[in-house]
Amino acid sequence: MTVDNLLLGPASLDRYIQQGVVLPGGGALNMAYHWSQRDLPFQFLTRIGDDMPMVFTDFFQRHGIAHSSSLIAHGQSASIDIAIRADRQPYMDNFVEGVWTDFRLTAGEEAMLGSARRLHMVLADPVVTELDRLGAAGAVDHLDASGDFLDFRHYSVARFEDTMRWLKTAFIGWPGALDDTTLEGVREVVRRTGKLAVITMGSRGVQVIDCRGASANERFIPVNAVEVKGTTVGCGDAFIAAFLDYWWQSEQSAKDVDAAVAAGAELGAAATAWPRPLPDEAYG
Repeated sequence: MTVDNLLLGPASLDRYIQQGVVLPGGGALNMAYHWSQRDLPFQFLTRIGDDMPMVFTDFFQRHGIAHSSSLIAHGQSASIDIAIRADRQPYMDNFVEGVWTDFRLTAGEEAMLGSARRLHMVLADPVVTELDRLGAAGAVDHLDASGDFLDFRHYSVARFEDTMRWLKTAFIGWPGALDDTTLEGVREVVRRTGKLAVITMGSRGVQVIDCRGASANERFIPVNAVEVKGTTVGCGDAFIAAFLDYWWQSEQSAKDVDAAVAAGAELGAAATAWPRPLPDEAYG
């Protein structure tokens, strides 16, 4: 099967402890939902366990999310416990990797990778390990590859540079101060390697470090802050999904970066109205 766009990352069971509810979750799954709503054709490369597969397969079928035939592995699905605090923000704990502990693409999935044009990855540790293996084998050289470094909690500048060997675009959801020295380290890596980094800072705005080609530049793009009626969890996933949907269909100029940021900011702001990472109707 030939698929231009691939999405790689964990799908997990979101266990809402207070309500006793288990829902399909994970940043990659959230992105898969948004892309399905925007009619972006893609294939979702992920793994779930055979303990509660219907939680995911029903969701995928409902939203027309294509996935590989190797979706289900023997064992426990990745999962995380979620409690909603008084401020309506979630507290997440007890993450279990489950079948992602020894994740590796199958031969069929690697063949799909070989014929694709674009790849986006949610960079949980098992994904980074597999990316390093694929990158060392030259399996991602032909791809317009991007990665979500999440909130950078598990990254140092040195590890960031190591992973950026295989990527063209980095997304970072930065929760810290704008003058943090780690950000300067990120800038230096992006400048030296000639890549693109998009650093989202919530309602503060978006820092773009665009060092592709001869016209390298940096700019801070403010966003319109909105009242958070639900939660901010899932806003970063929504941003990246809308950004890439626009970006992959554009000429990828400097103006297109700004337009893609605007598209991402719009969907990211919409996600603040939902009590969970996705709107209620997404869960069925």
